[in-house]
Amino acid sequence: MLAQKLKNHDVTNTLQQLPLLTAMEEESSRGIFGNLVKSILKHILWMKVTSASIGQLQVQPLANGRQLMVKAPLDVVAGFNVPLFKTVVELHVEVEAQAIIHVETREKDHARLVLSECSNTGGSLRVSLLHKLSFLLKCLADKVISLLTPALPKLVKSELCPVLKAGFEDMRGELLNLTKVPMSLNSEHLKLDFISPVIDHSVVHLILGARLFNSEGKVTKLFNVAGDSLNLPTLNQTPFRLTVRKDVVVAIIAALIHSGKLTVLLDYVLPEVARQLRSSIKVIDETAAAQLGPTQIVKIMSQTTPMLILDQGNAKVAQLIVLEIFATDKDSRPLFTLGIEASSDIQFYVEDGLLVFSFNEIRADRIHLMNSDIGVFNPKLLNNITTKILTSILLPNENGKLRSGIPVSMVKNLGFKSISLSLTKEALVVTQASS
Repeated sequence: MLAQKLKNHDVTNTLQQLPLLTAMEEESSRGIFGNLVKSILKHILWMKVTSASIGQLQVQPLANGRQLMVKAPLDVVAGFNVPLFKTVVELHVEVEAQAIIHVETREKDHARLVLSECSNTGGSLRVSLLHKLSFLLKCLADKVISLLTPALPKLVKSELCPVLKAGFEDMRGELLNLTKVPMSLNSEHLKLDFISPVIDHSVVHLILGARLFNSEGKVTKLFNVAGDSLNLPTLNQTPFRLTVRKDVVVAIIAALIHSGKLTVLLDYVLPEVARQLRSSIKVIDETAAAQLGPTQIVKIMSQTTPMLILDQGNAKVAQLIVLEIFATDKDSRPLFTLGIEASSDIQFYVEDGLLVFSFNEIRADRIHLMNSDIGVFNPKLLNNITTKILTSILLPNENGKLRSGIPVSMVKNLGFKSISLSLTKEALVVTQASS
């Protein structure tokens, strides 16, 4: 990203416009032979950079593990011409700019990445002749080189370092903007907030908070680094890793599947399930079973936020569900109400740039009789039909909502074409897919 920002700032043009002659004149004025040197420089008709390029940036951690050294190798060809000689003297200049990337804390709890201490790398400066010259011209060229060499570090600092800093600021701003793209969750949306950066040897971590907004734009949940925070994860040989804490994943799932109460005319929508329900209730109470008319209604609603259980490579979602059975659509009181502790295995995958969730089956692990107009009975007698109702009604409804997924535009905008997913006991992990 930094290399691209330097291109955007036309760093090559900056190199081509380096005021070499002016820099040498300023350098010569500081010496005891200033007048003599100036008389030599006056014989130079013109001097300019004829070609320039910047090599691949190198980023290395410093020994303290909390700072990064970025180096920009520069390759420049400069030419000058003097009277009496038709030959253009060409000089090959190799110089390296370096700067430190570190975390700066300006105010309480406000930290940011900054680039500072920009200068020329000691020992990296080399100026040489590109072609063989006559003895007299070589003597003049050697004198020019002796003046240019001490002037170049100052040129790097005055001309190139501002471009490097500007490119870094642009990169930092774009990087933070990529993390702030809202994620649509049906009628709600999740927005990530930059909290602080951490440099850990060769890795830059961006610690993000999150806010969940409802359809009216009001914050309903706030996630930050307090409490259930994560240890800094390792990259594991990948250039990118997004670690989403478990409670944030739960909030995403809850926002996607939230729908209030499901009401279904069972005999119209699922006549076979309605028949099985009548048969199951008949075992408990024949009179109650006879009351079930063609407009019998099933109402289902989730009582609490889903609970997510993560393990290495596996995930399970537990839900507390309330199931009500009404004999007809005219009844205001249900025949009975069941409280169901249900669970589902959940899969995560990426499809068309979306992170998609999917529940695999649904199980009624425990069933409780909450109230009943047909007397007290053992709710286990309805275990099979309860599972059938949840599988036929609730599961496809929730999967339909989950299938909308959430966009992972941050990954795409960072330049990664494909990603892979993995699970730990604490989080969902998004990384660049191996080629």
